[in-house]
Amino acid sequence: MKKVNVLVVDDSAFMRKMISNILEDHARIHVIDTARNGQDALEKIKLHQPDVITLDIEMPIMDGIQALKEIMKHDPRPVVMLSSLTREGADKTLESMEFGAVDFIPKPSGSISLNIQDIEDEIISKVLEAAEVKVKTLKRDMPALPIKKMVPRPSSKNISEVKLDDKPLPFKKIVAIGTSTGGPRALQQVITQLPEDLRAPVVIVQHMPAGFTKSLADRLNQLSKVKVKEAANGDVLHPGVCYIAPGGFQMRVKQSSKGYHIKISKEENRNGHQPAVDVLFESLAELSGVSFVSVIMTGMGSDGTNGMIRMKEHHPFTQVISESKETCVVYGMPQAAEKTKLVDFVEPLTLISERIVKLV
Repeated sequence: MKKVNVLVVDDSAFMRKMISNILEDHARIHVIDTARNGQDALEKIKLHQPDVITLDIEMPIMDGIQALKEIMKHDPRPVVMLSSLTREGADKTLESMEFGAVDFIPKPSGSISLNIQDIEDEIISKVLEAAEVKVKTLKRDMPALPIKKMVPRPSSKNISEVKLDDKPLPFKKIVAIGTSTGGPRALQQVITQLPEDLRAPVVIVQHMPAGFTKSLADRLNQLSKVKVKEAANGDVLHPGVCYIAPGGFQMRVKQSSKGYHIKISKEENRNGHQPAVDVLFESLAELSGVSFVSVIMTGMGSDGTNGMIRMKEHHPFTQVISESKETCVVYGMPQAAEKTKLVDFVEPLTLISERIVKLV
């Protein structure tokens, strides 16, 4: 099998050495060179034409975001970002996803992580996954959306203030979305096109570690007509509100006399993930008095398929949408769902929001 040639970009000589050693230990990976900043990286890319680039965000002369923009503009190829766990680092990481980065790896202890070997399996797996990405999907232009609410809110109540005791407006359907690699960009395409008066709540699992889902929710909330928040334990479901599972926790929807509400719990990983799409979908299958629109978008693996099967078994009228192969950054999760022959609609990313609205 052909080796994956990787360019490692980091301003720290120690980090360049450690990441290179981790990658070189894998039989399928060859570190073709290293670069100390974005400008250096652009020159090395022209010279070596690497298959994958690992790119630090915080660097002098030219940082990772600037370098990523240049790469995607002139010579697009799979890029995996390395970021800090700070709030600022999370925001910049989400920004890099919009500009075409395939995925990201949080450094466990800051810019110079002496314990980087603690996440060597993650580094290797994400580089190998990135090597499978279709370059044409990375060049897809995102809609030019301002960082502000596109429609003024009639209520001054902040979504974070909605309590379990608040009586929600009635709804007949719940929309459930599961996604992984390439998901932040895909979610931006879908969520920003949903109308403010959407007649259903939306529950979302995006494979993402703790500390990043809050930034994702806040960013989508700024860009969207619907309200978007990182889900909290006890949140009651309201139509026109999107609830993103917090990184590092499993999310379920439960039913009580007060309505449908979120349950957040710290558990073992499922399918290697926490949050996992299967956990959310399986919890929906146990509900009564409501029907579902299930959406499986870009991502590696098959998370969500078993939960979707359970939803169809318990609620045969569940409508399942999968993202088409042509627009997926990684076709794994949608492909696994489609193989079951239970998918009702296969849609390109640009039409998923329209299909959701029609089904709700």
